[in-house]
Amino acid sequence: MPLGRPREERADAARNRAHLIEVARQMVEELGADKVTMDGLAERAGLGKGTVFRRFRTRAGIFHALFDEEEKRFQERLLSGPPPLGPGAPAVERLIAYGRARLEFLVEHTVLARAALDPGQPVPIGDSPSLFHVQMLLGEACPDVAASGTLALQLVAALEGPILLYLYTEDAPDPGTVIDNLITSWQVMVERVCG
Repeated sequence: MPLGRPREERADAARNRAHLIEVARQMVEELGADKVTMDGLAERAGLGKGTVFRRFRTRAGIFHALFDEEEKRFQERLLSGPPPLGPGAPAVERLIAYGRARLEFLVEHTVLARAALDPGQPVPIGDSPSLFHVQMLLGEACPDVAASGTLALQLVAALEGPILLYLYTEDAPDPGTVIDNLITSWQVMVERVCG
C-alpha cells in the first residue's frame, strides 16, 4: 500500500533525463539506432555510466524513453487535435481515424519501436492511454459489445508495435501496401463490431 504521494523527481535528475533523451535523439539521427550504446550515450552526454544505467536500465530503455516522448505528442493529438482524430466527431469515425493515425505513427517511428522492444520483458500490448481511448470510444459507439473491456484490448493489440513490426519491414517488396491493408482491415473491424 503506497504511503503518500510519490516523491517528485529532483531538479538535477530531471535535467539529466532531458539531456540524456536529447543526446540519445541526436545519436539516433546521426548514427542510427543500432550504433547507440549505453557507454556511448554516457560519453556523448558527459555523464557517468551509472547515471545512464540508473535512468534507462537497459539499452532498450533508451529507445523506450525516446518512443515515450513521441507517444506523448501522439496522445496530445487525440486529446486536443482536430476531428475526426480529436474530439468532435462520432465515435466510430474517431475509432477509424485513431487506427489510421496509430499505424502511421508506428511506421514513422519504426526504428524506435523496434529498438525499444526488450527481449527480456513481456511484449507490450495495450498501453493504458491507447486502451483507455479505444475503450472510451467503443463504449460510446457500441456499448453492448464494449462492456467487458476485452474487445478494446483485442482491437488495441491489432495496432501495437509487435504486430506491425512482424508484418512491416522497409525492405519488403511493397511496405506501403502492408500499411494500407492494415488500415483497411482496422476500418472493417471497427465498422463490423460497431455496425
